[in-house]
Amino acid sequence: MGLAAGSSTFFIFVAAVFFLYWAAPTRLVRLGIVLLANYFFCAHFGLFYLALIPACSTADFLVGLGLMRFSNRHLRRGLIGISVALNLGLLVGARHMGAFVNPKGWDWIFPLGLSFYTLQALTYTLDLYRRDANGTDSLLAYLSAVSFFPTLQAGPITRVTDLIQQMAKRRPLERVEGGRALFLIGLGVLKKALVADFLAENLVNRVFDTPKLYSGAEVLVAVYAYSLQLYFDFSGYTDIARGSAQLLGIRLPVNFDRPYLSANLTEFWRRWHLSFSNWLRDYLFFALPGGRTKVMPYLNLVITMVLGGLWHGITWSFAIWGLLHGTALAATRAWWAWRGKPKQPVNQWRHALAVFGTYQFVCLTWIFFRAGNVANALDILGRIGSLSVGFENVAPLFAGAMALAAATFFVPKAWYSAAMERFAVSPFYVHAAALTLVAVMLRYFGGSGSAPFVYSRF
Repeated sequence: MGLAAGSSTFFIFVAAVFFLYWAAPTRLVRLGIVLLANYFFCAHFGLFYLALIPACSTADFLVGLGLMRFSNRHLRRGLIGISVALNLGLLVGARHMGAFVNPKGWDWIFPLGLSFYTLQALTYTLDLYRRDANGTDSLLAYLSAVSFFPTLQAGPITRVTDLIQQMAKRRPLERVEGGRALFLIGLGVLKKALVADFLAENLVNRVFDTPKLYSGAEVLVAVYAYSLQLYFDFSGYTDIARGSAQLLGIRLPVNFDRPYLSANLTEFWRRWHLSFSNWLRDYLFFALPGGRTKVMPYLNLVITMVLGGLWHGITWSFAIWGLLHGTALAATRAWWAWRGKPKQPVNQWRHALAVFGTYQFVCLTWIFFRAGNVANALDILGRIGSLSVGFENVAPLFAGAMALAAATFFVPKAWYSAAMERFAVSPFYVHAAALTLVAVMLRYFGGSGSAPFVYSRF
């Protein structure tokens, strides 16, 4: 994994940045250390990033200066057009450069995906264009924030103006705050290595690669297991990213809130990948025309989610995933407009049934999200539809891991908060012992090797 988040090398890197950052005497030196850390992180994936990212970031910074200084409407539109075209070009080029430069159509993907970088960069120029935030005249501050290394691989997508403001403050790191950061990092590693990787290696990957070799029941188990794998993988990365940033006094937004306990699709997208769903809402959905008409808001929901699906990859399977979610969101909104939004609290059994139904729909759409192509997704659905029963490939340990992972969604939030606070106020030797225990658990209970985070390829 090299310097990828979650690897031992990454944590050594974070520790080095931590000591250098807090030893820095001035704000400029601190920003310089963050910038060097950002570019060192990028260079590990390829030296060409040292030219690509600074060039694109500087262009966006200059666009931002123009948006702060000019009030002419046409000029401002031209500037924001440059930024949008630049970042969309970077996004598409990072995914499909090989198809453009190789006559055989070899589709080379950048080793460090730039999707999260481009969306984060666009928050800055779009906020300035809409006059929703104040920019900066400091190139150093902007470059340090827009390519902040904890967020580069898989978010959470953070408004650049918020990062700039946080980096400008000299907020001392308290011991309790550091304890919370270590708690997040340790929890993220356990989610990734002991749950996500275990589920992927022991059934999910094999079933999605060759679904016809398994019974319909086993394929269905693998689909449910993938829903858990994806959540624990992605939320594990988010915990590591938030903890790493918190060690530098930077707070990143929460990205997940028990999404599989949602009673409808609207609630699901208020709990799943919050930074991405908020980005789609704030920068895409609200920007689409016809928001005040009766029909267009429903169509705009579909358009937004289809584009959100294509952001993950320009394939039919991602487009279908987005189309299914967009249609379901539009249908939910139309139903509420007709019958009224359910009042809270609702009947306990009706709520449980709604949560169950929402989860089934989400798992159905995950098939298209995980499948390599539409044909693969149809094979998965076909095997489930065969209604063949057999669990020879579902080991008891695997079933137990799934049950334990699912049970964590029902742990009261207060317990989680209390555990974090108790750990945070504990003496340093308790922190050291806990992290040592995490390392031992990974050594004896983890898989043969840590796979890349699912969202790092986006």
